[in-house]
Amino acid sequence: MFPRLLLLTLLISGSIGCSFPETTPIKQWRHVEEGAYAADISADGTISVVSGINNGINVWRIGEETPLYQWSHQGEGNNLVISLHISADNTHVVTADREAFALWSIETGDPIGFWRIDEASIRDVAISNNGNGILVARSNGKVMFFEPKTQRRLEFLGHQEKVNSIDISPNGKFALTGGNDYIAYLWSTDTGQIIHTFTHPSRVTKVALDDKGRFAFTADSQDKSQVWNVQTGEAISGLSFIARQKIFTDAVFSDDGKYLLTGSPSRQVYLWDLESGKEVDAWQVASRDTVSPPTAVVYGVGFMSDGNIVTESSSGLAEVWQRSK
Repeated sequence: MFPRLLLLTLLISGSIGCSFPETTPIKQWRHVEEGAYAADISADGTISVVSGINNGINVWRIGEETPLYQWSHQGEGNNLVISLHISADNTHVVTADREAFALWSIETGDPIGFWRIDEASIRDVAISNNGNGILVARSNGKVMFFEPKTQRRLEFLGHQEKVNSIDISPNGKFALTGGNDYIAYLWSTDTGQIIHTFTHPSRVTKVALDDKGRFAFTADSQDKSQVWNVQTGEAISGLSFIARQKIFTDAVFSDDGKYLLTGSPSRQVYLWDLESGKEVDAWQVASRDTVSPPTAVVYGVGFMSDGNIVTESSSGLAEVWQRSK
């Protein structure tokens, strides 16, 4: 039985690591005044979408001083959007609070649809190219694949506990999901059939798919962070670090297939060599001045066309970083 979806009307308004070395960004822009709940950066590093604590959702062309659009997820009142995702082709955005998700057009700035789920709370969302497919993870272990244009819905029931992180291929045909049951699954959104199973010794907290269909990344709450070949299901490398645990909040593969870029809940951004799993570069984003001790969650990371790195964090800042190697 599928969860009931209610199509509603959208409102739119105009537009710690103490020992970690301090780093200085090349450029910095304030995208949110009072801090952010969530953010994502487009695959090409040109657009970011930020959910602010008290100013709704803002869409930015990175480097510009004013936002392209300002959106309101549920009309007036507090903004509680805790998850959002930009499609790989930069055409659409999906935003979600705990109870509902919305689809938006980046090309026009207009809302396309708003759907409320009456079964379990939303944990994460992802969207495919052209807004054709939306993936919704829920706290009851179910993952829903939904096609807004056809209204087709498919439920993936492979997980036995909460689903923490999801990703979808640009063509919408494949989903990667990870949860508290210590497992990440790569599965077909056409049939719901499992393609590969990736097991961990603790709960899976972050997953990511390579937009070119080469790799998958899965990480747990302890020290297993693995890069996989999605064609064979075989491990390519494990990220190499000394810490007993490392949590990731975002992960993006480089176009050339050589690197993985990750963000963390403690200001840290790392660049990893895919073949060896070794760290090759690192940065530390600015903290929120009003938080003690000073910290920030890195919500979004991305590769720019000039080779530099761009980040969005809970401090409300977009920052550009130069690669040293």
